[in-house]
Amino acid sequence: QVQLVESGGGLVQAGASLRVSCVASGGTFSALAMGWFRQAPGKDREFVAYISWRGRTTNYADSVKGRFTISRDNAKNTVYLQMNSLKLEDTAVYYCAAHSTIQDMANARRINYWGKGTLVTVSS
Repeated sequence: QVQLVESGGGLVQAGASLRVSCVASGGTFSALAMGWFRQAPGKDREFVAYISWRGRTTNYADSVKGRFTISRDNAKNTVYLQMNSLKLEDTAVYYCAAHSTIQDMANARRINYWGKGTLVTVSS
């Protein structure tokens, strides 16, 4: 069973940057595709970004493309989401996700493992 623990959320002003992290345990991290989703109040959980187990393949939601960067450090069992030029609409709980294959990584219903989330609030 894989456990995921997010950290790094907080309150920032629009235009600022923030990096959230997710540490995995209980599984073979380097064999997992990893990703980030987010859920704003009253909205469904939505895909943000994913990265393949070697880090060679990444994919982003159109809403964050060019502003967010996903990366991973397999030696530290950690995946990161660097968020730049934050907007008010980026306010959400950000969830770390792990899945056995990359094919389903953008589909929240297919994800094998979830973290509990970290709150990112962007203020004006």
